[in-house]
Amino acid sequence: MAVSIRLRREGAKNRPYYKVVVADSRSPRDGKFIEIIGTYDPKKPGHNSTLKLDRAEYWISKGAQASDTVRSLIKKNKKQVASASAEAAPEPPVRPAPAETTPSPEPSVAETAAGEPTQT
Repeated sequence: MAVSIRLRREGAKNRPYYKVVVADSRSPRDGKFIEIIGTYDPKKPGHNSTLKLDRAEYWISKGAQASDTVRSLIKKNKKQVASASAEAAPEPPVRPAPAETTPSPEPSVAETAAGEPTQT
């Protein structure tokens, strides 16, 4: 069974909306599919797709062939995830080393009871 990762058209006339699906290559474009792994809205400006990259990589490792459009969507989503993780995890702020303090000697039991130090 040849598996492909391709777009499935949804939406209204002149308002396309696509779902990224894993399907048998013999099934029709909007027909039976194995799994939905994302969405793509070409009318939306900016970042217009969502994709489960782990599932896409899984299917590609099993031999699935991605269509040209899906291949470019995977590439864009990988780039966005990489840039988002770089922004979300900046270097931790440098904290100054704590100042070393010498511990003060504990008062003896005799000093605390009488209030005055006793000599021994």
